[in-house]
Amino acid sequence: MTVRNLDALFRPKSVAVIGASERPGSTGAMVWARVLEGGFDGPLWPVNPKYDTLGGHAVIHDAGDLPQAPTVALICTPPASWPSIIRKLGGLGTRAAIIVGEVRSDDDRLALRHALSAARPNLLRIVGPGSLGVVSPTLRAHLGAPSCTVKAGGVAWVSQSNALTNAVLGWAHARGLGFSHAVALGDEADVDAGDVLDYLASDPGTRAILLELDSVRAARKFMSAARAAARNKPVLALRSGRADPADALYTAAFRRAGMVRVDALDDLLDEIETLGVGRVAAGATATLITSDRGLATLACDAFAAAGGTLAPWPDEASEALRQALPHAVGGNPLRLGDDARPEHFGTALKLLAEHRGTGTAFVVHASTHGAPVGEVAQALIENQRFAYRGLLACFFGGVDAATRDALHAQGIPVHTTPQRLARAFARLVDYRMGRELLMQTPEGLPADVPDAIDAAQAQARAALAAGERQLTGEAAARLLERFGLEIEAARADTDSEAKESQREASDCADSNAESLRKPVVDIAVELHDDDNFGPVFRFTAPSADGVSEPLRIYGLPPLNPTLARDIVTRSPYARLVAPEPALAALTALSQAVCDVGEIVGLLLTLRVYRDHVTIVDPTLAIAPTRSRLAIVPYPRCFEETLDWQGLRVTVRPIRPEDEAAHHDFVEAMTPEDLRLRFFGAVGTFDHSQLARMTQIDYDREMALIATVQTDEGVSRTLGVVRAVADPDNETAEFAVAVRSDQKGRRLGRLLTDRIIRYARARGTHWLVGEALRENTAMIALARASGFTMTPTEDPGVVGFRMALDEGV
Repeated sequence: MTVRNLDALFRPKSVAVIGASERPGSTGAMVWARVLEGGFDGPLWPVNPKYDTLGGHAVIHDAGDLPQAPTVALICTPPASWPSIIRKLGGLGTRAAIIVGEVRSDDDRLALRHALSAARPNLLRIVGPGSLGVVSPTLRAHLGAPSCTVKAGGVAWVSQSNALTNAVLGWAHARGLGFSHAVALGDEADVDAGDVLDYLASDPGTRAILLELDSVRAARKFMSAARAAARNKPVLALRSGRADPADALYTAAFRRAGMVRVDALDDLLDEIETLGVGRVAAGATATLITSDRGLATLACDAFAAAGGTLAPWPDEASEALRQALPHAVGGNPLRLGDDARPEHFGTALKLLAEHRGTGTAFVVHASTHGAPVGEVAQALIENQRFAYRGLLACFFGGVDAATRDALHAQGIPVHTTPQRLARAFARLVDYRMGRELLMQTPEGLPADVPDAIDAAQAQARAALAAGERQLTGEAAARLLERFGLEIEAARADTDSEAKESQREASDCADSNAESLRKPVVDIAVELHDDDNFGPVFRFTAPSADGVSEPLRIYGLPPLNPTLARDIVTRSPYARLVAPEPALAALTALSQAVCDVGEIVGLLLTLRVYRDHVTIVDPTLAIAPTRSRLAIVPYPRCFEETLDWQGLRVTVRPIRPEDEAAHHDFVEAMTPEDLRLRFFGAVGTFDHSQLARMTQIDYDREMALIATVQTDEGVSRTLGVVRAVADPDNETAEFAVAVRSDQKGRRLGRLLTDRIIRYARARGTHWLVGEALRENTAMIALARASGFTMTPTEDPGVVGFRMALDEGV
């Protein structure tokens, strides 16, 4: 299960506190007091056989005697009581419980197992045990024992640590900052980080997610949920334990999912200020506004250290600056002068608003006699509407609570040093660039790849049937060559020659015929099967100076050329070689691992020359195939080629490299057909929209396209059918579209039959859809395919649904 019944935790209508108490220092007393102090205004029932009333509320003596099912129950009793309580709550219809108590012994662990078994038949979700609780401030629902009440805000906090959760909530409380939700996961016996990310990804009240975790329990679910969340909103992750050997792997996983890793708790706290108060920066550049030269230098240094880019100063702004602020020094940073007045900061914001490309405005100020901090803050408040591309402020020494609250009310984050401000901004830029990286369109795959995959799979299976567990030498070379990799025989002088060429490359020696024949660098490539994340690549390259620690980069397959480029560009040798051969080699290695499921380990040398790449000494470990990738690769099993209406049509899952063909497909649809498909008028689809259509998460959604090859060998898309499953795979919503010039040829029925087959194969229970009432062709198609018509809240929309298994 994932999001099933999680709405009960985040949007409770009624609450029961099992074990509520007034005994000082007891868990039941702390939880009960916090629920009351938070001001939850729905039905609230304390449960304890020892009391008749608590805090003016009549006490229920047994969970089974509750007058109705509470949406969520907080359990503050010893572990031995958990199974019975969960069984009673499930029988009533309660959908979620938070276990505050901890597991300390084998008997406690046994009680927890029985409690989970009791919860399962009723789909009752459990947070904990050992959870500080779940807080939803908008509903004044403080379900647990946080150290303070929590103000409502736009940032969600998710953590595996109760202590850190208390610290963060207390820090934010002292600064008037709030959260959309705060979750302390405890031991994650049921609800885990992936479940919560899945819920928050589509929560309209959450603008950003801050995640603190030490480990991931279910990697595939976590990666799928994290990628979905990071596509919609910033997700920043903190993981302690840099000395942990697995830490670099977590960095790779976070990066692969589109999350931004932060290095310290201070950095995460700064993002609560930046994301919880201000708008997410729209650009990657900024203009610094300050009064003093020293402040300007400090701010520039901080910005450079954080990897930031100052926006170019527009020449045409100089004359306007002279007219408006004669004593100011134009440029970036913009220095208003030692005699700057508060109103000059407002004038500067107006000036920047008139010129494109100036980026986010950074105001860095220390109080002066002529420009006290409070008055400068007021000038920013009065003129913040001119900061179209975002406004962040840094006031040395901070501001008083009233000024801070006034700035927050206008969406202006406040930091106390330029360093903190610059790092907070840089992380938002990292998030956006990471998301854009994952949305870039890779190049197409070679036409002969399917045949190569079939041959490689047959070779691996034959070796296993013969009792082999390793492919080396010629056998390993033959398998890798099927994916277009060039194999080079190892030579005795490899080490010395490689080191010599590295020295030559570092000295930027002239490229000549001799140097082209020498390798620039040998990169060790390993594939190991991680317990959590499945197959993981590790690339080890020597340092550029030959003295420092070697560079180790981790990557999670599948890698496409875009992701491979990200790995290559982080190498110190990237500038010395043509990138394309290295990209092709990494992509081919990844494809071999993804498509030949029998490959469970790999060890080889990637020999990088200036203009090509070879493989040296490959060894492949093989074992019977099993599903183990943390990120689901392209599912070839759903490819099908058939004769249709006199054409040779291929029906297959959509791929990222289909973006250009998908653009042409949409362009070939009439405005009316697009209106019927998207329930309203639509304009031109840009790259980001097309990328979302073609770069899908195969773990939870599918888009099958019908394609034909033109005489020029170009793939043309004729139709597409999509199904997006909810995270618990209970229901999938589908939609189908056909090129306007292909309507009436039963292509829609062909695609619908295939998506029904797909949904059944993945165990989805219901397939549902909707159509505008005037879309008679779609409604007729749904009826002909076996769907049952259902009413919707909108009289202009017709719903339809199909049960996909006999148990529904």
